[in-house]
Amino acid sequence: MAISINWTREAELWLHDIYEYISQDNPFAAAEVVTGIYQRAQVLISHPDIGHRYEGAPDRDIRVLFYGHYRIAYLTKRDGDIDILGVFHGAMQISRYLFDGGKR
Repeated sequence: MAISINWTREAELWLHDIYEYISQDNPFAAAEVVTGIYQRAQVLISHPDIGHRYEGAPDRDIRVLFYGHYRIAYLTKRDGDIDILGVFHGAMQISRYLFDGGKR
């Protein structure tokens, strides 16, 4: 069981960007998507291994959890805590963002 879920600054920026993009057309839908992503990540408290293992980093326990068109990348640390690394649209090449310093 995970001890806590920590959203990195980068992940928070991604959520903000997702909200801003969707809210241009529909602020209500934007809030629902961001809330849904956050709520989906909460399952990691009791099921930290639920996501698919990310093969691009075999030396780290990075996993990807799906929510609609979005992928929530997270790292399970040795103490059981989870760091949310980023939230990516399914059309994006996730390896570019996880290992290129988060440049969007």
